[in-house]
Amino acid sequence: MNILTFPILRLLADGKFHSGEAIAQQLKVSRTTVWNALQAAEKLGVEIFSVRGRGYKLPQAVTLLDEISVLNAIGEHRAWFTLEIHDHLASTNSEMMRKLSSGQAHASCVAANLQTQGRGRRGRSWQAGLGASLTFSLLWRFQCGASALSGLSLAVGVALIRALHSLGITQARLKWPNDVLISTNQQAPEKLAGILIELQGDMEGPSAAVIGVGINLNLPKKLKQQIDQAATDINSVSTQNINPSELLGILLKHLAEVLSHFEQQGFSSLRDEWTKYHAYHQQPVKMLHPDGRETFGTVTGVADDGILLINTALGEQRFSSGEISLRAVSA
Repeated sequence: MNILTFPILRLLADGKFHSGEAIAQQLKVSRTTVWNALQAAEKLGVEIFSVRGRGYKLPQAVTLLDEISVLNAIGEHRAWFTLEIHDHLASTNSEMMRKLSSGQAHASCVAANLQTQGRGRRGRSWQAGLGASLTFSLLWRFQCGASALSGLSLAVGVALIRALHSLGITQARLKWPNDVLISTNQQAPEKLAGILIELQGDMEGPSAAVIGVGINLNLPKKLKQQIDQAATDINSVSTQNINPSELLGILLKHLAEVLSHFEQQGFSSLRDEWTKYHAYHQQPVKMLHPDGRETFGTVTGVADDGILLINTALGEQRFSSGEISLRAVSA
């Protein structure tokens, strides 16, 4: 990436026009250098308006992440965390997995203002743009083995719900095993956030989880059209203006609390709370299998290990996340 791309994007973050000449003077470079840096931004998917005689501007103002603001929002747990904020990463999870192999510290967090190759579950891509999404990955080390971490993605969901509800987004609900939905009586649920967890370590010995989270902040129409399901964003569902740095800090605070609790007591102690927030609890659903088969039934709950329980024509069946997808029967 051009080293001047993000310094220029920071100047444009106010959403106003800035002339090429003014930008060049401020950064002590030529106007051609400015143009080249903005061309590099467009190759990363950043939309920039250029108007002769007025200069350059972003489609709307964006608020970029600020480390001090994030740490302040974490509060009393801030000393637990090692925080890195990057202007641009292909994938925060890939970056953290790379760091994990070189002994990265427990409770490290990597966040990116722009993620261009984000990954979701089952090989899907996570669509993100500058100012459109909050994307971060948290490394959490466990003394227990990976075999004891069943239900971890559901526990992470509880943390996200607690954080969102504390910010007044009380319509946020969970979808098994790793999505946050906005669910109202007036419309079908829309996806607000997703969780991707990658584990490393022995089944019985110490293990580590890289917990990737993507939350839609302010999705432009063009980006929404690239998402393969109904989606919404913080800007559409919140009655207040939520600063992404504050949001990240509050999310990390709740993650620290829930993950500590999870390691000590397992998912069973969080099961009732998770069930209370499940958008499809006691609802008719279908399970989509990798081979194209469909299983229909009614969600009756989740087991202590995070397994989804569905009452089907063959009786109660257990489903682990794996490659199975849950859908409402109307979907």
